[in-house]
Amino acid sequence: MGGIPLSGDLGKRARDILAGRVEPVPARDAATVVLLREGVEVYLLRRKASMASAAGAYVFPGGSVDPRDTDHAIAWAGPSPAEWGAVFRADERTARGLVCAAVRETFEESGVLLAGASPESVVADTTGDGWEADRLALIDRSLSFADFLDGRGLVLRSDLLRPWTHWITPEVEHRRFDTRFFVAALPPGQRTRDVGGEADQVAWVRPADAIDRARNGQIFLMPPTYRTLGELRDYPTVADVLGVEREIATFMPEIAEVDGEMSIVLDDDYRPGSA
Repeated sequence: MGGIPLSGDLGKRARDILAGRVEPVPARDAATVVLLREGVEVYLLRRKASMASAAGAYVFPGGSVDPRDTDHAIAWAGPSPAEWGAVFRADERTARGLVCAAVRETFEESGVLLAGASPESVVADTTGDGWEADRLALIDRSLSFADFLDGRGLVLRSDLLRPWTHWITPEVEHRRFDTRFFVAALPPGQRTRDVGGEADQVAWVRPADAIDRARNGQIFLMPPTYRTLGELRDYPTVADVLGVEREIATFMPEIAEVDGEMSIVLDDDYRPGSA
């Protein structure tokens, strides 16, 4: 059985939670998007060392649901929030927020926008000063996603997303997320760019190569990222990934005492590399 040792304050907190002396913090709804391009390659960002969570880790674009992501005014094309809720076992309001957060966070963290002027089109280019101003306004929350789409006459394309998996942060963590993972193809004509913010490096990489680098200690991958890359590495094309019918499983690594030491318990196919 693999695991991540918990030392110091986290180890004490783990013991207190298991003993019922401390209540875990609630997990916040969040969305993550595995952005794919032919190869098959995935888009990864390295979180800055100063970040409060997952510092130094290579991750997919994503983040917490903004309460405004559940706004019914958001123009929508593709599977409905009710349909997404059925897939992720969530109520309709939560599902609406998750899909909107997935599209919004992908744009904020990569410059890629899964939206179009009509239900059959997708934006071809998101570069330029105007797009950048909107992206920054979304990040600082001075602009809502609904107003952003409305101002540009755009429709969110939920049909460009596919569900992949569901991870919940272990109970010992002070910052916890209830995260649904999506996959999506890089739209024709669009390109990712180094947009800064929470990341200090970005890269397109084949899943197998990312796993090898983690095993060799060249990069650090959190367990959900590592597991997802392992699931993707054998698909020959992006279409194959998008065409798979997934039964959405929920993972929440547990805390346990292993050989006298508190640990986050993981499957034994994961060995964390170092940054």
